[in-house]
Amino acid sequence: MKYGIAIFPGKELQDLANSLRKRFDPKYALIPPHITLVSDFEANNEEIKEISKKLEQVANHFQSIDLKIKKISTFQPVNNVVYLKIEPNVDLTDLHTELFSTLHLEKPTHAFVPHITLGQELSHDQHLDMYSSLRMRKFNYEETADRFHLLYELENGSWTVFETFRLRKDK
Repeated sequence: MKYGIAIFPGKELQDLANSLRKRFDPKYALIPPHITLVSDFEANNEEIKEISKKLEQVANHFQSIDLKIKKISTFQPVNNVVYLKIEPNVDLTDLHTELFSTLHLEKPTHAFVPHITLGQELSHDQHLDMYSSLRMRKFNYEETADRFHLLYELENGSWTVFETFRLRKDK
């Protein structure tokens, strides 16, 4: 089965992202707005039990994580994706790194860029239209994430929560 690990932002940020995703993200109905920590990986029923135990240990190493969004960005010219950019954050990067090392996953091919996708699989014109209309808009969202989620993919391509892990490190 295919699994992934993500943080879901709060309702206000989800509502904002969904209002923009509805038109430009073909995966709008398959998964809520999220910050991908670990993209999809395969595991069987036995492996996922061990992975869950390891994720609980990782969660115990971290306190809540501040998320700040100030602007829109894009992955162009690599691909036509438009996203809400999460400001660089040591805690978020450390969580991402520890997840990969603890789960012994192959290092990702791209650098970790925390973001919430708004539009993907866009034509050149759609990308230009979306990015041009949003890049001058000011965003000022701040919130704190206190958990991450292990997700799994259903047969219809949608993703749902398998287990939730609260960040619990003592201050």
